[in-house]
Amino acid sequence: MSDSDQIEDSSAPLIEHLAELRTRLIRSVLAFVAGMILMFTIAEPTLEFISQPLAEVLRARGEDARLIFTAPQEKFFVLIRISIIMGFAVSFPVIAHQLWRFVAPGLYRSEKGAILPFLVASPVLFLMGASFAHYVVTPLAMNFFIGFSDAIPALANLIAGDGTFENPAAVPDEGIQTIFLGSVRESLDLALKFIFAFGLCFQLPVLLTLMGKAGLVTAQGLSDVRKWAVVGILTLAALVTPPDVITQIILFVVVYGLYEISIQLVRLVERSRLRRLRAEGILDEDEEL
Repeated sequence: MSDSDQIEDSSAPLIEHLAELRTRLIRSVLAFVAGMILMFTIAEPTLEFISQPLAEVLRARGEDARLIFTAPQEKFFVLIRISIIMGFAVSFPVIAHQLWRFVAPGLYRSEKGAILPFLVASPVLFLMGASFAHYVVTPLAMNFFIGFSDAIPALANLIAGDGTFENPAAVPDEGIQTIFLGSVRESLDLALKFIFAFGLCFQLPVLLTLMGKAGLVTAQGLSDVRKWAVVGILTLAALVTPPDVITQIILFVVVYGLYEISIQLVRLVERSRLRRLRAEGILDEDEEL
């Protein structure tokens, strides 16, 4: 191993490492609290932004784009939840920096160069997944769930034999009319579920590439289990999306595309490792890993 790849000099006793860990944790907590307080001041506009896909669906249906709360404290705790989530998001760079400063002295320089790009790529990919969920998946899901209440009466009219689809929003002569009165908390929970689900799914290239660098997976191995990956992605799509085929197909196409991209990234990692080993004389030019 070359001198340039040595671990940094960090022979501090255990008590000093614990003291440093405490300092890093305190700074991270303070950054999180500051971010939470800051985001609480704009929690109301943030709630409106997250609820925008639902509002657009309701306006397209000619309905009132309003959400209700059924308990006096419901909206307050919804805003608190938003401030906690967004506070962690805005303080994540500080938290990640503190974590990096704590673990970096125990890493080789080559390991630092390998891990640091993924620390940058991970939040970027999560933001891409969250944006995809907010602008594409959530409107489709909301339209499916709310429109489902229209499909049943229309289908009943058709089965009844009149051969027409009556306007389901019209006030019925008999029975009970059902309308959508969205709860602030439940609507937010559904939107956040999609955001986190797609944000985590977009971490797949980061996860598999790191595993490839660690030698836990290979490009050929990922290619060989492609059919099982398809089954797993289809199962994931059925679990984290509403029961409509369009949204499930969208999630499957996106995640499967990320899986194929991950295979190519792992293949690039393997080629880079092979060139390095050949340059160091560990492997011959015609020898493979």
